[in-house]
Amino acid sequence: MQKLLWGVLLLAAIELALLNISIWDLDLAAAPALRWRMVLATAATAAAGFGYAFLFSRRLRGRIGRLRIFVEGLVTGSMPPLLPESADEVGSLAEALGRVAAQVNELVDKVRLEGARRDAILTGMVEGVLAVDKELRVTFCNAAFAGAFGGQGPVPAGLPVLRLVRDPDFLEMLRTVVASGESLKRRMHLTGADGRSFEVQAAPLAGESSSGAMAILHDITDLERLERVRKDFVANVSHELRTPLTAIRGYAETLLDGALDDPDNRLRFVEIIQSHAIRLNNIASDLLTLSELESGRPPLAPGKLSVLATLEAAMRTVESEAAMRKVHLGWGTVEDLQVMGNKIKLEQAFVNLLDNAVKFNRGGGEVWVEASRLAGGKVAVSIADSGIGIPSEDLPRIFERFYRVDKARSREVGGTGLGLSIVKHVIEQMAGSVSVESQLNKGSRFTVVLPEA
Repeated sequence: MQKLLWGVLLLAAIELALLNISIWDLDLAAAPALRWRMVLATAATAAAGFGYAFLFSRRLRGRIGRLRIFVEGLVTGSMPPLLPESADEVGSLAEALGRVAAQVNELVDKVRLEGARRDAILTGMVEGVLAVDKELRVTFCNAAFAGAFGGQGPVPAGLPVLRLVRDPDFLEMLRTVVASGESLKRRMHLTGADGRSFEVQAAPLAGESSSGAMAILHDITDLERLERVRKDFVANVSHELRTPLTAIRGYAETLLDGALDDPDNRLRFVEIIQSHAIRLNNIASDLLTLSELESGRPPLAPGKLSVLATLEAAMRTVESEAAMRKVHLGWGTVEDLQVMGNKIKLEQAFVNLLDNAVKFNRGGGEVWVEASRLAGGKVAVSIADSGIGIPSEDLPRIFERFYRVDKARSREVGGTGLGLSIVKHVIEQMAGSVSVESQLNKGSRFTVVLPEA
């Protein structure tokens, strides 16, 4: 702008000089020529002024155009390099824009980094995360949320949430949060989530131009299952302890009330008290064993064990019980194989399986044992019986603590309801597995698979 002003002043000075020259040469005879010279001088001055103004405006327009392209590039991130400018107002503006551009780039990089971190955190969360706008259209959905409802790929933004989640309670919860602007927290069994339970937390998302809500799903299915197991455990333990304690107390009171002087019954009463005391001791022993197995403490260093020798020791343990119940113990094909594990615990697992096979058998029934090598370096041990069998609906739960198929018979034979649970924990601690096949009134077969040493 200063250059334009200086140019106008220069042109005015030239015209004044020409006029002064003309005045000094003024005479009446030369008046027409003077007027002509003034016209020429004025025209020359105007032409020079227009030419200078055109060149200046063209150059100024080019500089402003480059600044406009530079400013537009701040938004797209593709701004061209800013060339050095003259030391005038436009040049000062260009220098200021250059400094602002550097700060804007730094802020944009920080925002992008924070956005990438946020997306990485939300995407990698185990909890499902869903964000919707005020029209309940998806603005963000991580893989955990989509997977909970059977989604395979990324959920596109703008998808109506109804096409992803068809649970009316969940949709009503989002509408309430969007409308009221208040957070909600509920437990739900969401439709389409394979019957799983969730703790849903929904909070409003408000901005200057839009509003919406964010929902976080925390899967509590396993927690609810553990809570049910805990309650069942407490109830079962209370029941199992109360039965023998009631019997012990009742017979002890009977003896104190005068039965001590009854020679025909006092011995029988004491034997009953002793049997219930033994039952209490067995329950306490099994509970301690199960607690040790579930404690998470590292097991003792495993050693090589002979499957045949361990089975023989377990068979000797249950021989007397089998003879009393007239159940035949037999051997099938048993290869002399070796596995890695703890001898006492593995023998206890085999004893529990053999003891069940004997107790839940018929008079004259059979129990037989087999052991063989499987493909892939595995050893399979089978304990089968010709007993009463297990109903198919009870098979999935027989390894739970205190679960009994036939409660009356279990208490009659003196079982604690913890034997199979102990077997499962022992075998899994040795990196093996245990399974069962059974037909009602035809017998059962338990198969233990262990890695070969």
